[in-house]
Amino acid sequence: MALSNSSSLLTKSQAKALLVLANGMVFKGKSFGAPNKSLGEICFNTSMTGYQEILTDPSYKQQIITFSYPLIGNYGVNPLEMESEKIQAAGIIVKEYVPYHSNFSSTQNLSDFLLEHNIPGIEDIDTRRLILIIRNEGAQNAGIFHNDNYHPKMLEEVQSLPSMKGLDLASEAGTKKIYEYRKHKKKLFRLAVMDFGIKRSILDLLEKNGFALTVFPAKTKFSQIKESDFDCYFLSNGPGDPAALNYAIPNIQAMLAEKKPIFGICLGHQLLGLALGYSRYKLKFGHRGANHPVRAQNKKNIEITSQNHGFAIHTDDDNTMQDNTKKRLASLVKATHLNLNDNTNEGFTGSDVPILSIQYHPEASPGPHDSRYLFKSFFNMVEKYYSKNNKLNTNAKL
Repeated sequence: MALSNSSSLLTKSQAKALLVLANGMVFKGKSFGAPNKSLGEICFNTSMTGYQEILTDPSYKQQIITFSYPLIGNYGVNPLEMESEKIQAAGIIVKEYVPYHSNFSSTQNLSDFLLEHNIPGIEDIDTRRLILIIRNEGAQNAGIFHNDNYHPKMLEEVQSLPSMKGLDLASEAGTKKIYEYRKHKKKLFRLAVMDFGIKRSILDLLEKNGFALTVFPAKTKFSQIKESDFDCYFLSNGPGDPAALNYAIPNIQAMLAEKKPIFGICLGHQLLGLALGYSRYKLKFGHRGANHPVRAQNKKNIEITSQNHGFAIHTDDDNTMQDNTKKRLASLVKATHLNLNDNTNEGFTGSDVPILSIQYHPEASPGPHDSRYLFKSFFNMVEKYYSKNNKLNTNAKL
């Protein structure tokens, strides 16, 4: 049992903070974490645990996260649970922050963790009311202000922040240099990973399931990637609007033209859809949490999934598409997974190109492990592809 004696506890009840929404609503609360201002799109997450993994997920870049679970911070922070090298979220909103953390693996409390990364938190907020506002009015920008009193300039700052729609954040969230991610030698297949803001647990599970990984920045030209003759490709999760990544679409279309196996997750799934000719749309308030039911069309069972996305792709039942577009797409891909909350598309596979594309997060972290089999499924897809074509890359075994 680890009980924090941090000095941040001494000022916890004294520091005031304000949450200002773009619709003009103001919530008064108490500050914990860094005593500074932060702006971003406000969203909510329904996970009961895993706040550290959520905060460090690059897909949350420029977002202020509201946790629906009322008590946050009770098990502290553990360096082994980082999904990236830092906190990616712009801020955190909770009903009640628990400063006295208790867990055998924790090394510090959440408030000190936020201070270390210069990220503000606000507690003593009516998160049930706040989440209902987000659900009813949709996603909107917000700001956390370390201040006792409201000033109209706060609302001006919030309303002047650009909408998430149209923002390319992936090139900022991912790696800036090419690197090898290889814990063990003698992997059967060489996988080129496009990093739009990838989580470490995804890299770990790809490596664990038999791939030697080379990770590329989001804006890397496909001509450069092609020089190394990889066996397959992976398109990662990440933040922002997929339609803003105009540099990624031609690269993915070039990958599709090679007809080598491709695996896409979350933002990668949306980018694959755009490259194939689908359109994207912004969800009213997104899917974020570890309890979303998804049905695989070829199975009777329901997967409880971990999700984090604010955009989705139209599938071939979209009424805005021309009939010839629907027919062309129907010949290229087949929908494989369906969200049982709102019937949005959660996955598709290719008919001409070996594609495994999933909207949700099969690695979870946090969340249930119902969908981790998909990493093995992709390995089996790659293995079947090279076995069938009898052209396994002789340089693949490292």
